[in-house]
Amino acid sequence: METTTWQIIGLTVFAVATMIGIFVTKTPGFGKYSTSVVLLSVVVFIASFFLLFGLINSQVFVNILFAVAGFAGGLINAKKE
Repeated sequence: METTTWQIIGLTVFAVATMIGIFVTKTPGFGKYSTSVVLLSVVVFIASFFLLFGLINSQVFVNILFAVAGFAGGLINAKKE
C-alpha cells in the first residue's frame, strides 16, 4: 500500500477512537463543554483529512489548529455564570 493510504487509515482509526473515547467518558447529555469537545475534535479531524488530501495547505491547517486552541483556551478560562 502507498504511504497516503496508511495515513488515511491511521487518521481514520485515531478519529474513530477519539470519538468513541469522548462518548464513553462524557456524562449524559450535551452541555457547553461536551458539545465543544465534540465540535473541536470534528473540526481538527476534518482539517486533517483536507490537509492529507491536499485540499488545504499547511499554513491554513496551522491557522485552524490555532483557532481551535484559542477556542478551547477560552472555554477553560471562561468565568462561571
